[in-house]
Amino acid sequence: MSSPCSPKTKFTPFISSIQKMALYETKARIFLVGSNNTQTKFRVLKIDRTEPKTLVVIDDHVEYSHQEIRDLLSMIDMGNRPRPRNNLGFSKTVSAFGIVGFVRFLEGYYIVLITKRRRIAVIGYHTIYKIEDTTMVYIPNESVRIHHPDEARYVKLFQSVDLSSNFYFSYSYDLSHTLQYNLSPPKEIRSTFEGIPQESALTEPGSNVVLGVKAHPNYKFVWNSFLLKPVESVFHADWILFVIHGFVGQSNISLFGKSLYLTLIARRSNKFAGTRFLKRGANYEGDVANEVETEQMVHDASVSGFQQGRYTSYVQLRGSVPTHWSQDISKMVPKPPILLDLSDAFSQTAAEHFNQLLRRYGSPVIVLNLVKKREKKRHEGLLTEEYLKDITYLNQFLPPMHQIQYIGFDMARLNKLKEANVMSRLADIASIAVSRTGIFRSFPPLHVHRLWPTQSKPEEEMESKFRDYFQQLQNSGLYVGRQTHRRQVGVTRVNCVDCLDRTNTAQFALGRCALAYQLYALGVVSTPHVEFDSDCVRMLEELYEDHGDTLALQYGGSQLVHRIKSYRRIAPWTSQGNDIMQSLSRYYSNTFSDADKQNAINLFLGVFNPQDSRIPIWEQQSDAHLHRGNPFNLKMAMSYTQWWDANMLRYLPLPYDEVIKSCSSIVPVSPLEVMVDGYYEFYRPFEFTVVSDLFGVTISHSVRDFMPNNCGTDFSPFAVRVRPGKRREELSSKNALALRNPSLTGQSSTSSTASGTSTESEDSSDDEIKPFQPKSEEKADKIPEKKPSSEGLTFAALLPSMKEVYGTDIHPPHRNDIGIYRKYANMAISSCIQPDLPSGKTATYKRLMLVQQSAFTIDNTLQVTTPFVGKSSLDVYFNYCFKGRKCPLSINPSDLNLYRRYASGKT
Repeated sequence: MSSPCSPKTKFTPFISSIQKMALYETKARIFLVGSNNTQTKFRVLKIDRTEPKTLVVIDDHVEYSHQEIRDLLSMIDMGNRPRPRNNLGFSKTVSAFGIVGFVRFLEGYYIVLITKRRRIAVIGYHTIYKIEDTTMVYIPNESVRIHHPDEARYVKLFQSVDLSSNFYFSYSYDLSHTLQYNLSPPKEIRSTFEGIPQESALTEPGSNVVLGVKAHPNYKFVWNSFLLKPVESVFHADWILFVIHGFVGQSNISLFGKSLYLTLIARRSNKFAGTRFLKRGANYEGDVANEVETEQMVHDASVSGFQQGRYTSYVQLRGSVPTHWSQDISKMVPKPPILLDLSDAFSQTAAEHFNQLLRRYGSPVIVLNLVKKREKKRHEGLLTEEYLKDITYLNQFLPPMHQIQYIGFDMARLNKLKEANVMSRLADIASIAVSRTGIFRSFPPLHVHRLWPTQSKPEEEMESKFRDYFQQLQNSGLYVGRQTHRRQVGVTRVNCVDCLDRTNTAQFALGRCALAYQLYALGVVSTPHVEFDSDCVRMLEELYEDHGDTLALQYGGSQLVHRIKSYRRIAPWTSQGNDIMQSLSRYYSNTFSDADKQNAINLFLGVFNPQDSRIPIWEQQSDAHLHRGNPFNLKMAMSYTQWWDANMLRYLPLPYDEVIKSCSSIVPVSPLEVMVDGYYEFYRPFEFTVVSDLFGVTISHSVRDFMPNNCGTDFSPFAVRVRPGKRREELSSKNALALRNPSLTGQSSTSSTASGTSTESEDSSDDEIKPFQPKSEEKADKIPEKKPSSEGLTFAALLPSMKEVYGTDIHPPHRNDIGIYRKYANMAISSCIQPDLPSGKTATYKRLMLVQQSAFTIDNTLQVTTPFVGKSSLDVYFNYCFKGRKCPLSINPSDLNLYRRYASGKT
């Protein structure tokens, strides 16, 4: 059933009614009792413990009240009570907050429960939690258990996937999809549940209804999908909890007391997932290694609802080069040689990959390739040539407006040059990339943008381009929803060899450019531009540093080696020791522990299923046959020339997955029902909360955590501030106004601490497709030389003047101003009471009587006499106080009749 939606229809996601759980055990059964936060609604799962290897779970789909669940548990207790009547027949063993899933190795099934959680971010009324601790409960009773010698090793290997490390979930928000997808209205219902309205209820003109929606998740980013597979079709939807893996961080940009929440969400793909040297390239289905979708949100936290709030987001992607390649790790060398495992003449693997991107994100797909091209010993250049060949082949069959746009940037080579400015080049690339794809905005343009006609040209170009796309699709007869907001069309895909250090810096440059457009869309800044060394950019840099460290630990085994500060050349010299330690840690992890980590991931994701007749996973030499699959099992109907989905091309540049968005259920609800009332769920008026424990207090704050103590009087988070350690003589020199502050372009005046200090003068000449070549890129190759400052540290540089700190300076008063002040002082003295003088002394001035412009003529500038208050006035005041403290007096009948005549006349 598919149809457009009424303009007055509002969609809101369901809030899971099961957020607290209690597990009770008997000899033959496990009872899992789930409840909402207020413990007014309950559901029960019954799990059989008499089957040694089969999972038998019964969900009665009945919602119990508090009294009904007490009666049910009492009845179970009475039926299982043993001989000593003072002991309970069953007991509560575990308290939990959700079910991760069920898993079986060689014996019986285990249930994995979330026992600790922590609030990590909020998006509107929706709360995102991080898993802090879990527990595994063995389901079969010990009396029926069939022991296997390898069971304990499989359990240990499964538990080595630390669920308390960067796994996230939400009871109401779909973390597997982007904000733009979640706010798009559904077009189709694929499954039928009781209570779904008929088609006329969704399309009735003039209807103003609220529909609760349960959407399908993107299983590509759901890491417990294999664990939920045995029960997902049996359980009620409230029992199902989808968990993502990656990174979630949030900070508060305080704009003079107004809170703007900056959120960063990274979703790791569970397809072709693994560790650094063991997972390279792509499989036959187009899934690449280390694929991570990063979404950057900025929203006004003062209005929480999705319907009334203001939300913006920007999505970018990282992933390995989509071809069949690997590295030989048989030799213990820091950089194993790169091998091309398969010759793909028709670029089928790359075609599958880019077909997925066009479906999910639309066009254009912008490829930012940071892999080296020119090397003394050929290493990474193999990937660049293969990558460029695939994109060139695929582009010849796409319409010109939807072709893949490629740009190659040898970031590592440019960083070795002494006077190179890597961040400036990345900023130029990011500006063009973000302007081509745009950002998502959930609200119409603000009126304040009309007041900035000269500064809003980039934003207006993005707005105009989206309107043209929308109108073009509407003219073709395709329904794509209402133009209630602006969408991001297309995505920027960033990669290097490992997709770690260089990729994270490039993604920060894209995020910084997108942040400027997001702040401009919210009406916070007058131009879509933010400077380096401002509080908000430093906050964004910290988020991307944490983002990069987390993903590097998951994939590479260590934190980032080359950080954003290294490419900006502001890292302290002590960071070189840290870089060396991180390199050693990464080398050790890749050499000795990656194999076990890869086996654990394969076991957790269900890539390998243990069986008695199967070789154990730790004895297998490779897992290539598990991930890559059989190429002969692929669909062979796809043409070598038409490598994309035919239906998708009709809707480009819009994302096809959003155009055909489906959901599992739609139910008409009241806005105040608990299942959709986000306000009730978020603020929780039913419980007491300590103010210091509130998330709004503990969240990272731009004023508390990033604003320096000596900021002066400028409290704006967008003001450029001098970082500690910067040479201040350059800022206070005579030529400071002629030279641009290097911190504004990403390059500091401090000496570089990067490991590479080569004196090579030639720059890399990367192969770039012309439609995407930045104009300023040619000029960036010619980097002007800067003469080092020879002036020493001065007293004025250490102690800046009042003009530099407060924006004003102290000057001697003007002669006319002094005369006016003397006249005012004489008038004040003359109007005062004559002071008592010693005998023989006379006053040297005459008394001046001034008539005051006041009802109290006896007042003066130094004394005020309290006026007299009559008895009638005092009676009125006392009656007023009495009514406030006690109760109002009875109304006079004449006044009551007068009011009745007034009311009847109005009606």
